[in-house]
Amino acid sequence: MKVALFDKQLIKQFGSIVSWISIILSLIVIFADIPDKIRPLLGYGFIVLIILGYIVLWFWANKVLCRKIYINNSTVEVKTGDIFSEPGLKAIAFNEYFDTLVDEVVIASSTLNGKFIKEKINDVDYFDKLIENDIYMQERVIDINTTRKNGKTNRYKLGSIFLYNQEYLLTAFSRFDDQNKAYLGMPDYLEFLVNFWNDVDRVYAGRSIVIPLFGSGITRFRGYDMINDQELLEILIWSFKISRIKFTHPAQVTIVIHPDKKDRINFYDLKGGDCSVL
Repeated sequence: MKVALFDKQLIKQFGSIVSWISIILSLIVIFADIPDKIRPLLGYGFIVLIILGYIVLWFWANKVLCRKIYINNSTVEVKTGDIFSEPGLKAIAFNEYFDTLVDEVVIASSTLNGKFIKEKINDVDYFDKLIENDIYMQERVIDINTTRKNGKTNRYKLGSIFLYNQEYLLTAFSRFDDQNKAYLGMPDYLEFLVNFWNDVDRVYAGRSIVIPLFGSGITRFRGYDMINDQELLEILIWSFKISRIKFTHPAQVTIVIHPDKKDRINFYDLKGGDCSVL
């Protein structure tokens, strides 16, 4: 179970529910004529119902797959789903070279990046030229790696965003080593998030944005091998909070968790409300 049996937030929520029930029952007991012989049985029954109610709430907390959080007057929704089917500007993580070679070496076809290139790009060469000739992206080039044997040579600043087709926020996310392996250190991750939100502020124009759990697929988080998806999610939410970007209703930020990874995320512990009742 993702949510512990005696989770602090669970106990707090249940305590609030029990308080209201106790007040109502107290009023009933005061004004109702209940025989003395029945009173103990009602008390025992109430205790049993309290225990069963807590267990039901605990099971429900472990089944929650969507939460809405309010930050700086903006709505952040965390949910499971398919990022391509969500409305709004969809963020897709590329490596720092904006490579488009899906050959299972530079880019794997099973990744979100690979699926985007294979399914959403009709002419890869034309797409490459769009990025290369974009004035803003030219300003974001920090190095030219002429020794690379596979892939592109222009290396872009982490967090740089190329707005593609007014629908996709393509961003330089991961570093790439000489063996074409994606990696990040925690300073890189934080740098990416700061730059990413700054660039989002530049291009989003009041529209909703949809982002994946950045870093979830990076197996080489150098120096932080034990970091898990829950911690990455909390860092991602925290980075939005300090960015001070505001999304005015109905625009919002949606963080989409892949269904295969839903069991790694404790949605209930996110300080927010259930999507079904908000």
